[in-house]
Amino acid sequence: MSIKIAIIGLGYVGLPLAHAFSEKYPVIGFDINTDRIDELLSGFDRTLELSSEQVKDSISNGMVYTTNLEDIKDSNIYIVTVPTPIDASNEPDLTPIIKSTQSVAKVLKEGDIVIYESTVYPGVTEEVCVPLLEEGSGLKFNEGFFCGYSPERINPGDKEHTVTKILKITSGSTPEIAKKVDDLYRSIITAGTHLAPTIKVAEAAKVIENTQRDVNIALINELAQIFDLMGINTHDVIEAAATKWNFIKLFPGLVGGHCIGVDPYYLTHKAQSLGYMPNLILGARQINNGMSKLIVDKTIKQMIKEDKKLKGANVLVMGVTFKENCPDMRNSKVLDIIKELEDYECKVDVYDYWVDRSDRETKRLNFVDELPLDSGKYDAIIVAVGHDKFKEITTEQYKSMSKGAPIVMDVKGIVENPTWRL
Repeated sequence: MSIKIAIIGLGYVGLPLAHAFSEKYPVIGFDINTDRIDELLSGFDRTLELSSEQVKDSISNGMVYTTNLEDIKDSNIYIVTVPTPIDASNEPDLTPIIKSTQSVAKVLKEGDIVIYESTVYPGVTEEVCVPLLEEGSGLKFNEGFFCGYSPERINPGDKEHTVTKILKITSGSTPEIAKKVDDLYRSIITAGTHLAPTIKVAEAAKVIENTQRDVNIALINELAQIFDLMGINTHDVIEAAATKWNFIKLFPGLVGGHCIGVDPYYLTHKAQSLGYMPNLILGARQINNGMSKLIVDKTIKQMIKEDKKLKGANVLVMGVTFKENCPDMRNSKVLDIIKELEDYECKVDVYDYWVDRSDRETKRLNFVDELPLDSGKYDAIIVAVGHDKFKEITTEQYKSMSKGAPIVMDVKGIVENPTWRL
């Protein structure tokens, strides 16, 4: 059987995956966002995961970008890479994966395989998606069609650990299908694959990757607060402790993005539905979610200490993405810092040379085009993201941007002489 792949969802995960597969197989990229399709057809990727040359190369390889469901009906492998966010109550929002599954069901044929890459709690593929596929296609699971799960491990902005260089977990709904799914990914993943025994094991493996990281960062964030009360530099403590071979070297900071700050809620949701209260995981989430308020509180106290008026104060926030050196603002906790400052009626300027200003999410923010050196404008400056260019800014340059006594709050440990460092 010749392989023809449809990738459903062309964001940070789907597009690099589609590009990788397009070098070996016929691939159709499907997305409901017409603007996204138009920009890709013009050779531009706003996520910057692919260069313009790579986008154009994929089209040259025969890659098709479309919003038309009819265009993908001849595929025999469907890979779903849509977001799995949380709602305002921190509950899993399966709407994107449900709608995508319903769309795939309309074109599903005898013998087709549907593979999910979206992060979910164990059981979603077989308990939520499979019934929708059966209902929409009229086919029976593991007779008329089959499923697989191979969780994404994309690291936004990372040009070293790209999709083909990250070992891939695979799984399938029968032993035969599991091998087919594994062979498919193994054909493009140079780092190799790990075939999990069941789909639920693969789902669980993915959701604990980021849960473990979230808990570890929460510990460091809590330690940072304790050391701050003691007047000890947390970064110095970590550097000293890291001289032991088995110490996990992490630094305090904001935990945002689409993965680490979201995935644990999928696991806790499932655990609570089974009657287990995951106190450690939820406690870690509470600590990490509270870091934005902590940073603002520290800033406000410094301003009061310097007799600076809060109402109408000018504050510069440097960096608004969820991590350094990428344009990704999804679930960025810097946005919470800005909102907290605005609640104090501060006037907040934002400087971030990575961000696409035309994005809907950025339009409410007051961006400055260039770093406002020699402006003498700001009552406080918060360095919230560790972009490479921010590491080059000198103490004198911070002074030149400051009004009165400089207040420079260093969230990332990159400022030479900060007023306060997390």
